[in-house]
Amino acid sequence: MTTLFAFIVAIVVLVVFHEWGHYAVARWCDVKVLRFSVGFGRILYSRRFGNGETEWVISAIPLGGYVKMLDEREGEVAASDLSRAFNRKPVLQRMAIVVAGPLANLLLAVVLYWALFVHGVAELKPVLGEIRPGTPAALARLQVQDSIVGINGEAVASWQEVRWRLLDLVLRDGQAQLAVRTVQGDTALRTLPLADLSAADLDGDFMAKLGLQPYQPPVYPIIGKLAADGAGQRAGLREGDRIIGVDGKTMEYWRDWVEVVRAHPQQPLHIEIDRAGQVQPLVITPDRIEENGVIIGRIGAAPQIDRAAFDALLTEVRYSPARALQRALQKTYETSFISLKMMAKMVVGEVSLKNLSGPITIADYAGQSAQMGVAAYLGFLALISISLGILNLLPIPLLDGGHLLYYVVEFFKGSPVSDTLWEAGQKVGIALLLTLMGFALYNDISRLILG
Repeated sequence: MTTLFAFIVAIVVLVVFHEWGHYAVARWCDVKVLRFSVGFGRILYSRRFGNGETEWVISAIPLGGYVKMLDEREGEVAASDLSRAFNRKPVLQRMAIVVAGPLANLLLAVVLYWALFVHGVAELKPVLGEIRPGTPAALARLQVQDSIVGINGEAVASWQEVRWRLLDLVLRDGQAQLAVRTVQGDTALRTLPLADLSAADLDGDFMAKLGLQPYQPPVYPIIGKLAADGAGQRAGLREGDRIIGVDGKTMEYWRDWVEVVRAHPQQPLHIEIDRAGQVQPLVITPDRIEENGVIIGRIGAAPQIDRAAFDALLTEVRYSPARALQRALQKTYETSFISLKMMAKMVVGEVSLKNLSGPITIADYAGQSAQMGVAAYLGFLALISISLGILNLLPIPLLDGGHLLYYVVEFFKGSPVSDTLWEAGQKVGIALLLTLMGFALYNDISRLILG
């Protein structure tokens, strides 16, 4: 229910802002607006306000919306209203009305980012975790617990900033010079090679391909929680017990203990525990379960987490109102540019179409971000608002960008494009959009089934 509610709220907010952009500029240009609809299909609610010339509508399918303007191409127009018909307006005004929707989405993103930067956002510090041998990070001589403080001369304060900057450089086929602060407090420059990344690497976690992962404090094999009637509880484990060894093998970290348990379903494990300073033997037989088609062992236990150590890895990113506006504009621009580059590389086949997401994935992210808190949800709204704005600016008939293309041609040509070309473009636009929607839904279902 949280996911569904968060998804509906996101769609309504984004659609209302987008269509309000069209509506506001249309009214400013004295175009008569007949209907403002949130959603498509059958009308569920309808009302008129003020002079009553605009019908405000909520429709059954909440996956978009539209503003219907007076237009001679869509029906007969009374002589008294001809001057207020959309098609009678100068081409520059029509261009402004069309582009206002996507720009409203970009403006919404700026406002949301500004609010987040003024309020303060808790983000993960860019401290490096384990560096795997043979990765670009290893070749750059990066070390565990190095803190990345700058990329190509620009300061970075969080792991998210590092990820966005590196993705931008990968898409530009650039090089990354990292300024790092070592554990000893020294500052050094490291050149991170990016040229070996392939298009397939961008389909998943490209940061892992680079050998970059955030640092995590060590989690020791101390029992934090036990599932009721799990194998661990049945064997006599208690919260606070520390696993010392298993069948003579020392357990240094929690992951060592997990590997042993998973590898021994329904096989007795002879362990030693430290309970309040006393060493005791126990025999545990992990339950047998199936996970992603693989049989593993499980005892129903979670580790004791040193919350203070994890909290120390968080930093609050906060700016003054003026600086926050500058950062919000910069972040919106960077995100828009990266989105366009990703789309361009999809078109030429350099990036897989697996990166397309549809309503199922968006709903999933909406639910996850809502459960993480208001700040995460607003950040999600800003990101999706940018995506919606950029998508609608693409020169595809039926989208705002397609209409804008027609009007640009008309501006230079001196006359509107022919009805034949307009209708052909509409058919092409429908085919392209249906194809994109098909890919997006296929990707959504694949992620849902295959994880």
